[in-house]
Amino acid sequence: MKKIIASLLAAFALVAGAHAAGGPGIALDKFPKDRLTDLAALQNGAKLFVNYCLNCHSAAFMRYNRLRDIGLTEQQIKDNLLFATDKVGETMKVALHDRDAKEWFGATPPDLTLVARSRSSHSGTGADYLYTYLRTFYRDDTRPTGWNNLVFPSVGMPHVMWELQGQRAAKFAEVQDPHAPGKVIQEFQGFEQLTPGTMSPQEFDNAMADLVAYLQWMAEPVAQQRVRIGVGVLIFLAFFMFIAWRLNAVFWKDVK
Repeated sequence: MKKIIASLLAAFALVAGAHAAGGPGIALDKFPKDRLTDLAALQNGAKLFVNYCLNCHSAAFMRYNRLRDIGLTEQQIKDNLLFATDKVGETMKVALHDRDAKEWFGATPPDLTLVARSRSSHSGTGADYLYTYLRTFYRDDTRPTGWNNLVFPSVGMPHVMWELQGQRAAKFAEVQDPHAPGKVIQEFQGFEQLTPGTMSPQEFDNAMADLVAYLQWMAEPVAQQRVRIGVGVLIFLAFFMFIAWRLNAVFWKDVK
């Protein structure tokens, strides 16, 4: 229970940090929800998560063998995804020490088990936030890592998937703040591609959609099952209500 509370607090701190930094400063893109029911997308997302995220971020409340729920066999998990341990029943932990992480990145990378559920607001869901965040890194030489992010300004995390997307620069223009007359703010104008990535822009967007789908699934693996059960319960209640209504009519038909 203490670990769960600590994970939620870390996720909340990440969200609070984004607000304190002024993000998100752009409208969130809509995450393609059809990925949540696509096993191939979820499996690709799991591969991306293990290869790019699990180096620094743990998922301490998810076990590797739970990946069988998205169509992977235990042997496939062992052969392709089991890098941090040799037991398929272990949780997704990392060897990175909290002290080292704080020294290198300025803060301990939060556990990602519940990250997709921790970031939702009037501007979008947690999946929308992650989908936009992962696709809006840009080069910024003023930052210690050389990277910045539109959704989370001054983020401590570098762009770990820059080889896939390529390097981009963000173009800003000075405009008047509509909420504060006389104040000038930086308005985002678009990206400039500096170097190409190994993926096309559409391929990278699809890959990030798969990764976010996996993060969303990991945050609540039984979500789809819960929805199906809920629909079944509502159908049963509607049917039972009809039966109760007819029985009531039969019981009281001779009463005047």
